[in-house]
Amino acid sequence: MKSLVDHLSQYAAYHRDPRNIASHFIGIPLIVVAVAVLLSRPQWVGGWVSPAVLLALASAWFYLRLEVRLGVLMTVLLGLCVWAGQVLAQQNTLVWLSSGIGMFVVGWAIQFVGHHYEGRKPAFVDDVTGLIVGPLFVVVELAFLLGMRRDLNEQF
Repeated sequence: MKSLVDHLSQYAAYHRDPRNIASHFIGIPLIVVAVAVLLSRPQWVGGWVSPAVLLALASAWFYLRLEVRLGVLMTVLLGLCVWAGQVLAQQNTLVWLSSGIGMFVVGWAIQFVGHHYEGRKPAFVDDVTGLIVGPLFVVVELAFLLGMRRDLNEQF
């Protein structure tokens, strides 16, 4: 398995333009929440288990294996996304689907505008792991903006 720095370096190569990076701060969270919403049905085991929960657990495992501190933070953030997804999944089908699809479409539209500024296709086009590294990249970039994780920032 690639290291944290390897994944982030590869992803960062597609994200140099500040406008593209800024678009990711909005687009990626929208997409992650949208996926959690859309995969929150069907629910099993009294509503505690859904495809969203299973995907979040698999993603959390990936992040925790890369680095425990970031993995814990990502797990908490994924938990919040799944919680939001579960709340919207309890609504009628129109609300559930329109909110999930709406966030998904808007999130990807923002992403593609950002990549227009970048002049480069999204990372996942060349390597599908970009889909799971993207949310981590956003969290790490936010940490850098807050003056945190300088050790990591110097490595890629």
